[in-house]
Amino acid sequence: MTVELPLVTDKKRWLILSHAFNMDGRAASLTITDKIPYFLEAGVEPIVFSAITGIKDQRFPHYQFIAWGPSGFRFDFRHWVANKFGRGLIYKLSTGTVSILLAPLIAIEKLCLGYSSQWSWALPAFLHGYRLIRAGKVDVVLSVGSAWSAHLAGVWLKKATGIELISEVHDPLVIRKDPNDQGFERPKSRDAGFRHYLENQLTRFSDKVWWFTDGALHYAKVRNPNLNTPSNAHGFVVTPGAQPPGSLAANQTHQYTNQLNLCHFGSLANDRSLSTILKALLPLFEKYPQARDLIRVHAYGAPLDSLSIEAIQKYGFEDVLLAHGRLEIDPATGKSGRQRVAEKMQEADVLILLHGNDEWCAEYIPSKFYDYLWTGRPIWGITHRNPQLDQMLLNRGAYLSAEGDSAGISMALERIWLDWQSKQLIEPIWKPIGVDQAVKTILTQVQSRTK
Repeated sequence: MTVELPLVTDKKRWLILSHAFNMDGRAASLTITDKIPYFLEAGVEPIVFSAITGIKDQRFPHYQFIAWGPSGFRFDFRHWVANKFGRGLIYKLSTGTVSILLAPLIAIEKLCLGYSSQWSWALPAFLHGYRLIRAGKVDVVLSVGSAWSAHLAGVWLKKATGIELISEVHDPLVIRKDPNDQGFERPKSRDAGFRHYLENQLTRFSDKVWWFTDGALHYAKVRNPNLNTPSNAHGFVVTPGAQPPGSLAANQTHQYTNQLNLCHFGSLANDRSLSTILKALLPLFEKYPQARDLIRVHAYGAPLDSLSIEAIQKYGFEDVLLAHGRLEIDPATGKSGRQRVAEKMQEADVLILLHGNDEWCAEYIPSKFYDYLWTGRPIWGITHRNPQLDQMLLNRGAYLSAEGDSAGISMALERIWLDWQSKQLIEPIWKPIGVDQAVKTILTQVQSRTK
């Protein structure tokens, strides 16, 4: 999966603004940290600004700033303590004390502003970035979402200094309500309203700005026609891809066991719930009673959502759905959380990809999908209004269902059960998407700007 990268001959010194950086297993971190080796290979000289929530990188200047607002300080402090001391007694005492002390200030902050907790990280990022730019130490600023504070700091630096700004938008900043909603109306929620404003600022002031899906770019262009004008910000799509998780650099032969293991990795919510799978198991168990003892659903990486918990209790599936929680670094073996996750992915018979049921699914592809592609295991995608994701799944061989189609989901589950019994689960086509292609697209665009 090697792609020849163009060298960045001009403007090599990049200031990368990323609230999440070197956070083990976090999608918002991996999306940028996986690019770093390719940036270095291409001659980029990065300077990274991040929160204190990750591990400090030793390969290049990496400055970690704590958010100045009380809610952001509490968020960052919790992660910092967990990294230093684990989540035992020290963590509980220190974070509990800080939460109590900051509670009045957090209440005032929410009342006066109403923004997400990380907004105030933009303040130190801007001030320190301004100092570096004025000292002539930066050629390009790259602002990286997830947390929109990085984009806010980037826009401020662009306005204050005129520095070249390029921006990577992970998740859509504007969340539409339904297929007829184009996102023109500014939301009443103050945080959502500010994100609406910030999207417009990015399209006006970023020299290059990109999204991760065709749908996200489409709706951003509808709201911001200047994205289509060559004299202004240029918007495009970058498929993020992923590095091989752990040591999964090649497809491996799967070993069938005496149980059918359906595994989900990543966050869960009521709009992205394993209750969808549990409900589909009822008719399957009725038709094939022996399946009750042979099928297990595994959840890794997040607490169960309330709908899944309710379904477990209602159907008596305490032994069917097994919640393993977040896999972090193992002190005994030295394996990182990412390595442990990779091993569990490889052991799965089928990987579950829950897309959700909100309208924003049309603009979103779960980052876990790109990790899944490296495992060589069949994926069961339950998707919603995203032709790009559907096509990527079908091109590689997958089980595919539409969110909300109970009959279709039940049919797909029965097919998986029958395929597993005959040891003929879908053999996916080995077409993982690496990070190198994403970096090539970005560097090519930045290169064209300098000519």
